[in-house]
Amino acid sequence: MKAINARSTKGLSQKSRCVCTDNSGAKEVEIISVLKFHGRKRMNPKGGIADLVNVVVKKGKPEMRKKVERAVIVRVRMVYRRKDGLRVKFEDNAVVLVDEKGIPKASEIKGVVAKEVGERWPKIAGLAQAVA
Repeated sequence: MKAINARSTKGLSQKSRCVCTDNSGAKEVEIISVLKFHGRKRMNPKGGIADLVNVVVKKGKPEMRKKVERAVIVRVRMVYRRKDGLRVKFEDNAVVLVDEKGIPKASEIKGVVAKEVGERWPKIAGLAQAVA
């Protein structure tokens, strides 16, 4: 994965519920693991902005529910700091479902996507309504 230009605080841990902000059919998801997480023994995996996570769909279309999917975190409520000193936080925790290569499964992303997501995942930034 490409490095992002921010000091990302890891605000979402295992069992965190997030809004799915695309039109893939999932409404609410729960994080079950964070890919490429290197922690200590008995430490819960935590993820921040632009991280790739495994999720379980909790609310949404019946054919999507109870399925394990991959997702990218696009918005977090916890404050993180960019290199220029700006501190950023959003209204909610949101993810976008992606496939194995990191290409979004949906054709539209609702709401704002963080600039750091655009650096690491350019296809997601291309589908977003706005990048902040």
